[in-house]
Amino acid sequence: MLQKWWQSKTAYQIYPKSFYDSNGDGIGDLRGIIEKLDYLKELGVEIVWISPVYCSPLADQGYDISDYYGIDPRFGTMDDMDELLQEAKKRGLHIVMDLVVNHCSDEHVWFQEACKDPDGKFGRYFYIEDWHEGDPLPCNWRSAFGGSVWSRLPGHEDKIYLHIFHRKQPDLNWENPELRQEIYRMINWWLEKGVSGFRVDAIINIKKKLPYRNYPADREDGLCSIECMLADAEGVIDFLDEMAENTFRKYDAFTAGEVFHEKEHELPLFIGEHGVFSSMFDFAETTINTNPLGWYAVQPVTAEQYKQACFFSQRRVKDVGFLCNIIENHDEPRGVSHYIPDGQCTLAAKKMLGGLNFMLRGLPFLFQGQEIGMENRRCSSIEEVDDISARDEYQVALNAGLTKEEAMDVVNRFSRDNARSPFQWDSTPNAGFSSGTPWLPVNANYTRINLEAQKKDPDSVWNFYRALIELRKDPKYRDTIVFGDLIPYLPEQKNLMSYFREGSGQRLLVIGNFQAEIQTAALPAPVEEVLLNNIGDCEMKDGAVRLQPWQFLILKLNSNS
Repeated sequence: MLQKWWQSKTAYQIYPKSFYDSNGDGIGDLRGIIEKLDYLKELGVEIVWISPVYCSPLADQGYDISDYYGIDPRFGTMDDMDELLQEAKKRGLHIVMDLVVNHCSDEHVWFQEACKDPDGKFGRYFYIEDWHEGDPLPCNWRSAFGGSVWSRLPGHEDKIYLHIFHRKQPDLNWENPELRQEIYRMINWWLEKGVSGFRVDAIINIKKKLPYRNYPADREDGLCSIECMLADAEGVIDFLDEMAENTFRKYDAFTAGEVFHEKEHELPLFIGEHGVFSSMFDFAETTINTNPLGWYAVQPVTAEQYKQACFFSQRRVKDVGFLCNIIENHDEPRGVSHYIPDGQCTLAAKKMLGGLNFMLRGLPFLFQGQEIGMENRRCSSIEEVDDISARDEYQVALNAGLTKEEAMDVVNRFSRDNARSPFQWDSTPNAGFSSGTPWLPVNANYTRINLEAQKKDPDSVWNFYRALIELRKDPKYRDTIVFGDLIPYLPEQKNLMSYFREGSGQRLLVIGNFQAEIQTAALPAPVEEVLLNNIGDCEMKDGAVRLQPWQFLILKLNSNS
């Protein structure tokens, strides 16, 4: 495999609105990120993905962009962005922006002009169709946030426009080459400014199944999941290859695609040696047990399911390329609350989950707060919930016959607000996030879970992640951990997740006891050294290791055995 500059690094996602507020208005901002660059350097990460800070009405928290060339005043100014890029470079940090080009905001000048003249130049930047009250819609696709993907075009009783997401997020028409060139100019403008690349949002959606067609309804609303259309659409690679050729490849930029439903034959085209992206996120784990009926029908993830999903993804990309490995992001609940059974979210369990994910082959991606083991935030009523997706799923649960209390339990399990609550810096009011009133309430457990306390505690989750990052950087193990093979070990042993990392004449065994009971695992070879242990005691004898509940180990094995 051709080695790239980004492969040996550790990446970190910042959700700016909730990271650090520098001016007391309750909203995190660019100056807040600048003030915390030394923290990121201390943690050891080197690639920093910043979720959208572009101008936006925030219908979907910045993923509805009204100006791709402007910084939203809530977050600061373009001067702040320039300073952030300069200060990050001084510290060896690479800034990666969010690229959101499946859709824009209905307040973007392009859509405003399309509303004035739907048949003109800018009308062709969107999917606008003729329609009269009482006519069937062009298709029965359901928006990701509920309801039809079609809404009436403002100012026009006889026209509708398509939006896969919120109605304030009209989809851009990638079939239009003029629109594509506008997007490429914008991407190159940011690369010239000094960003190192992009996380590419919802990019599989840019290719629609045309002409429009209906799919079997999967709910009583008569609509179908948008996933039906995405699975049926062909040709997205053609668009993406053109984009990469006109932008990313010219700058050796790092790109991480948010890719769902890729077809098997397309995997090398996405992330192979000459793929359209550097890497793509692995969602095999986050999509376990998803149900077309809605969140209320989703069953908890088991240890066996998690293990099988990880190994499935690793097998798929073994000879193809690199994945971005995650346990959470801004669109998911907190990983420790999602994958660890209720009542078992202990210090050891948090470390075990983090270690098993971090040591997978690929690029480890941490989400802000993951490094201190932040947990889901409970709300008592839907009025406390900001997430538009959670609000829709709450109603879906009620429609299915759940009580309000049961529906809120569903929301508390899966709401995107869980990951978006402010970072817990310390035990002072508002967790040290802001001197004002936070835009989203801080998790009530911040006095117990916060960075300041964990930096002082050598056994903390934070210090465990630092140790993982340092091990990945260690010249003695770097090539094995970054480029070595991943080979499952004892995959049939229940609630045990273990695998080898092999390469450069070394063999490491990564092993985690994914349960609250002790279990024993056979060792395949003599152990030369314990490189990392999340608990302290490590009992090995007679060719086996006795694992405490939630114990995690990285063992250097005798490579001659």
